[in-house]
Amino acid sequence: MTNKNLAPASLAAQAMGWVDPVTKAVVPPIHMASTYLRDEDNGYRSGRIYARADNPTFDQAEATLSALEGGAGALIFSSGMSAATACFLALAPGDHVVVPKVMYWSLRNWLATFATQWGLKVEFVDADRTDAIAAAVKPGATKLVWIETPANPTWCVTDIAAAADIAHKAGALLAVDSTVATPVLTRPIEHGADIVMHSATKYLNGHSDLIAGALVTARTDEHWTKLRMIRAQLGTILGQTEAWLLMRGMRTLYPRVDWACRSAQKMAERFAAHPMIEEVLYPGLSSFTGHAVSKKQMAGGFGGMLSVRIKGGERAAIATAARVELWKRATSLGGVESLIEHRASIEGPGTPCPTDLLRLSVGCEDGNDLYEDLDQALKRAHNA
Repeated sequence: MTNKNLAPASLAAQAMGWVDPVTKAVVPPIHMASTYLRDEDNGYRSGRIYARADNPTFDQAEATLSALEGGAGALIFSSGMSAATACFLALAPGDHVVVPKVMYWSLRNWLATFATQWGLKVEFVDADRTDAIAAAVKPGATKLVWIETPANPTWCVTDIAAAADIAHKAGALLAVDSTVATPVLTRPIEHGADIVMHSATKYLNGHSDLIAGALVTARTDEHWTKLRMIRAQLGTILGQTEAWLLMRGMRTLYPRVDWACRSAQKMAERFAAHPMIEEVLYPGLSSFTGHAVSKKQMAGGFGGMLSVRIKGGERAAIATAARVELWKRATSLGGVESLIEHRASIEGPGTPCPTDLLRLSVGCEDGNDLYEDLDQALKRAHNA
């Protein structure tokens, strides 16, 4: 069978079927070299010059991610933030961009501070409403529409195809932060996206042992050339060992995400009826505002992330998080271990996150154990 005939899960598990041509190893080596030998005529027939722009250890992770997303190319970065900010740095001062009000907090802060001071005209909108995106876009002036779906930490959903249509009619690109959906559930390029961004620290790696980011493009155009140049010139490259770990993580992406989705769905349904929970925010619930759009653009599940709003407000939420035993109180998401976080405390003043909200990243533990642990924490907090 050729790679063209294989399902994405098979491509990921076998890392595109790559085998080292010299040793026949099924796991790729780590190439530590920072520079490469010139030919006698001063050329570089190997295709490699300097590791800041190019390293063989990047090749497999980038090729695999590009194939999983159905893209024309991929770039891996030193962090999700470096990947995301590169998309905006490829624009020019004075350009107008449309971004969500609810999004990854660090990027939101960067857009409201550095990017604005640098000269970008940043407009925040309720991106789960396509009419709000359409009203904000300025034909000829808007160069990039950025969406995150599902959006951290309330998991509101944006219609990717509708957003792409709005952006393209205005002459803008559409970039999608698909960190939570992963290519397992959503392939934004198939819905019209131009760029897909991942905080590869999260699900793509899945083991909480590296920081990484990635971009995938629908086509290798001028904008993509700028992104490659920005990565090389700013030096926002991933280390060789981290690139190897990222590829290791992607090999188990499909079973990890599948397990997390099934556990999160069951947990969301059970907690929706819990007497100490005010509301469950999860795209897989029929009561969730964005459920219909989620069904249209997410296949195989609705993600491993959900949030619960606790009766009793902020104090009760923090008290509940303090009493878990199996869940880990830590920032991040998408790892094999389940994490819980009072997100408003982390984001601080100006956050759109409700203060009674606990963000849950469902990992690979037994779902019943996770439910019972949070249930006992809710009861102990209530009785304290």
